[in-house]
Amino acid sequence: MSMLFTPGEVFEIAIEIERNGAAFYRKAAANTTDAAVRRELLELAAMEDAHEATFTELKRDLVRDEDTVEWFDEESDVVMYLRNFAAGQVFDVTKNPVALAMATTSLAEILRYALDRERDSVVFFLGMKDLMPAAGGRVKIEDIIKQEMGHITLLGKRLKEVSRRA
Repeated sequence: MSMLFTPGEVFEIAIEIERNGAAFYRKAAANTTDAAVRRELLELAAMEDAHEATFTELKRDLVRDEDTVEWFDEESDVVMYLRNFAAGQVFDVTKNPVALAMATTSLAEILRYALDRERDSVVFFLGMKDLMPAAGGRVKIEDIIKQEMGHITLLGKRLKEVSRRA
């Protein structure tokens, strides 16, 4: 079976998820009139920027020479899942996040979309964490997962508040 992507490309997918998330949150913040929601969305965007930097650092530290990467088992269930993800079967990281933010018509829709993407990214990062060598990045990815779960909590709380007002 030929590998659809390299270990470095796994990190590129993670970086793109974070980059898209930050762009989505910034555009969504620009489209809302609720100052508290705008502030929270901009904070989420900044956190996604930090996650992008972490994945960039991990890529640099863990993938020096892709021909000698021993932790990457291309036949594992995790890699098979990541392949499906990369093919857009989990969610499509190639879609323009700014266009998606502009296409939503209400704050509730923005929050629901963001919640769905955060859940999807947690699942992806859980798979990625399982792929990592124990000493080589798992803790950093676990920290990102915890932060993404915090995003889900914040977005869920905000969606509940917005839904009550509607």
